[in-house]
Amino acid sequence: MEILSFEQIDFIRQKKYLLESINWRINAGEDWSILGLNGAGKSLMLQMISGNLWPTTGRLTVLGEVFGRTSIPDLTKRIGWVSQSLQERIHREELAELIVLSGKFASIGIYQHFSQEDVQEAKDLLASLGGEKLIGKVYQILSQGEKQLVLIARALMGKPELLILDEPCNGLDLFAREDLLRRIEKLKQAADAPSLLYVTHHTEEILPLLNQVLMIRDGKIFKQGKREELLTESVLNAFYFRPIALHSMGSDRLMVVPK
Repeated sequence: MEILSFEQIDFIRQKKYLLESINWRINAGEDWSILGLNGAGKSLMLQMISGNLWPTTGRLTVLGEVFGRTSIPDLTKRIGWVSQSLQERIHREELAELIVLSGKFASIGIYQHFSQEDVQEAKDLLASLGGEKLIGKVYQILSQGEKQLVLIARALMGKPELLILDEPCNGLDLFAREDLLRRIEKLKQAADAPSLLYVTHHTEEILPLLNQVLMIRDGKIFKQGKREELLTESVLNAFYFRPIALHSMGSDRLMVVPK
């Protein structure tokens, strides 16, 4: 099964190519990372996948649905999403488990009828990710890492086929980052885990489970392919335009630092 496909996608604004000739496909069983610096085009690609932006030219297919021939609101219910912009929209006084439950309805806040069984399902899901102590707490008192965990649980509540994590470690200290990455590894161990698309600036966040990497620079694909073939010193030196050094973090993870 094909999870998504960009076919010769261009995105043009004010006669400028912000994305150009994007050809990319995710197949079932693959988990991808998108790697790029600020302004590379990562967010534009995500906005297209979610239906918030449309290509200027080309064909975009997500979860078997071709843009222009499908209902975008129905499609987005099949996609779980965690981003900084979402965190800013969450109701600050809402209980953690109710934020998780809102993912069942793909809404900010809950406006539909729900049962105590639904609430218990949300609590169980949060606990399964290591967030049992967050149950009964309001969102505004949670740490940044705890908020991200709640949003991941919320994204999973809708049983998505594709889970997008857009720079989920932004704002986390090094301990909170490692805790969150371990929980991401854990959620992928479930038999019904969705395909994962992880967006980052930082190579050290590209876990071994992310078996494919898309490298984007200046609105164009620089390289794409297997993780072990792209996360090398020679490829990354060419990608960043500046001399870099790679440092091993163990467990097949690598950190890039400027020379």
